[in-house]
Amino acid sequence: MLGLRISRYNKNGICERQNLALSFPLTKLYNHNYRDLLFGHGMTSYSVAFEPSGKQNYIEVGKTVFEAAQSMGVELKTLCGGRQICGKCKVKFEEGFFPKFGIYSKREHLSPPREGELRYLGQAAIADGYRLSCAATILGDLVIFVPEESRAIKEVLAKTATAKPVLLKPAIRNCYVELPPPSLGDTRSDWERLSEELARNFNLIALDIDYYAMRSLSNALRSGDWKVTVTTWTEHHVIKVKPGLVERSFGLAIDIGTTTLAAYLCDLSTGQIIATRSVLNPQVSYGEDIISRITYVTDSLDGLNQLNNIIMETLNSMVFNLASEAGITAEDIDEATVVGNTAMHHIFLKLDPQYLGRSPFTSTIRHSLDIKARDIGFKINPVANVHVMPIEASFVGADNVAAIISEEPYNQDEMVLIIDIGTNGELVLGNRQRLISASCATGPAFEGANINFGMRASSGAIEKIAINPKTYDVRFKVIGDVYWSHRMPRLKACGICGSGIIDAVAEMLHAKIIKPSGTFNKNIPSPRLLCDREEPEFVIAWPYETTLDQEITISQGDVRAVQLAKGALLAGAKILMKRMNIERLDKVILAGAFGLHIDKEKAMAIGLFPNLKLSQVYSVGNAAGEGARLALLNVDKRSEAAEIARRVEYVELSTDPSFTEEFVKAMTFPTPKNN
Repeated sequence: MLGLRISRYNKNGICERQNLALSFPLTKLYNHNYRDLLFGHGMTSYSVAFEPSGKQNYIEVGKTVFEAAQSMGVELKTLCGGRQICGKCKVKFEEGFFPKFGIYSKREHLSPPREGELRYLGQAAIADGYRLSCAATILGDLVIFVPEESRAIKEVLAKTATAKPVLLKPAIRNCYVELPPPSLGDTRSDWERLSEELARNFNLIALDIDYYAMRSLSNALRSGDWKVTVTTWTEHHVIKVKPGLVERSFGLAIDIGTTTLAAYLCDLSTGQIIATRSVLNPQVSYGEDIISRITYVTDSLDGLNQLNNIIMETLNSMVFNLASEAGITAEDIDEATVVGNTAMHHIFLKLDPQYLGRSPFTSTIRHSLDIKARDIGFKINPVANVHVMPIEASFVGADNVAAIISEEPYNQDEMVLIIDIGTNGELVLGNRQRLISASCATGPAFEGANINFGMRASSGAIEKIAINPKTYDVRFKVIGDVYWSHRMPRLKACGICGSGIIDAVAEMLHAKIIKPSGTFNKNIPSPRLLCDREEPEFVIAWPYETTLDQEITISQGDVRAVQLAKGALLAGAKILMKRMNIERLDKVILAGAFGLHIDKEKAMAIGLFPNLKLSQVYSVGNAAGEGARLALLNVDKRSEAAEIARRVEYVELSTDPSFTEEFVKAMTFPTPKNN
């Protein structure tokens, strides 16, 4: 007898479970011959979740993945309308238990591959979990990841680097030499001949040559008629020898974020960014935040390898696309710099991150590392150096160090607060006298998670909202449309992204729809206020304005999620200000994609950061990615990063005796100025 637990999800995303007794062997559970038996017990649907959208629903058995995606508003590319003749709707099923969804996803939960899938994908891709969504039918609970190239609606991933001027001093150097060919009277080895010429013409002493580069040395010299370009790293190591004159060399700056991966391909001879790419971190399937991913690694037999493999697979795909865009090959990339929070840093390096999540929260390593690309499966020049920047503490990583060397508060007299808002909020406060930092668990609410109609920034997401404080009428604008909702928009709304959530709460506060405590004012005379539900909700978009055939609302729970996130951030900032014995700030710098897109005035209205003049608040885009770029182009920036990582004083907020008090106070919204 098998006791089977079925997962169902109510409209609020709460998992409701029911038990079902089945009297047949577990090994036959998903055999087609037993489907009628399953139907007889009412088990006609399964829980299916799509990443990176995070959408989840109950789907009837036998439906294709493509049909499931269509019914859930997950847009997949297709040129053939699902007739299995274009191969564009490729997806990847994930295996294992996913606490985020309450799903155990298995290979057997999809129908066997069809001939068309083998033709378009190949056996190796299918073995790795890839399927055509129009051919694979659903036979059980599933978590499906939609690769970037298969998404009809792409996420808006603003990981823009500011490209600040920098003195060029890369670790990579190209040296062109013309050598005398060997003769019976001159039988020096090829390496002796080359190294002596480099010492004479470029003063490169005590050089060594990487084994991989050595293997191609003799052929390069002869095919170039003894005229070659030698690429060195730190002027001590030869990493490449190419025939003829090669003037350009390339490097890659990478920011591995919890939600987004960003890469900047740079010309090392000019410092110019020649191609950029941002994609969603495919690890979102294993949890929205770093704690969820650490837990997955800890609880899964092969979790670390899984999370590392999908990161490397995605980074290598990004490299291929960047190189193609720039008209070069991946092997033309001779160095990379990498930043990320400490958990992403450890998973990238395949270092066990479980101790980051256990008191006293220690990392495996803190200082920077230089690693050969081939040793970590990074498909650029195999001899290329991958410089992984240093971290500060368990929850303040290399991305924070990179942001600091980008904004350089250590060279300023003003008291500066740098805020990087993501699934984890990171704070740095100080000036040339002293720097302190902290990390606070803001959660993923600002990225649309834990919000009833929340979504990431993509086409159709409500990004701006205005509410009339007298009539309570709502106007909104969605990503992908230039018109607001009252001006004949071309697109309907399908959810609310982070900037829209900030706008909604700020506008509701201004219109007195919610009180400074965060509770709803149930006395406002508007049909948009829905008080007959499990919790009060306010309608942002009516059903006819959405693709969902229902209204899009902000609920009491949504407001609470924003309060928790902003409360943690503001409390962290207040504690750092106490530690520095200051009452006011001179400047607030909002870093990251979220900081770039939010309305600064609305953010201040909800108390996202300490109060100051609006003119003192600056958005700088992806400061972490910019710091990685600076370190790629100037090795002195790497020395700065090493010094700063040791100099910054980390404050563990959870042990601060005043944190609870500050957090409770920070949960309250500021009183609107018109009150």
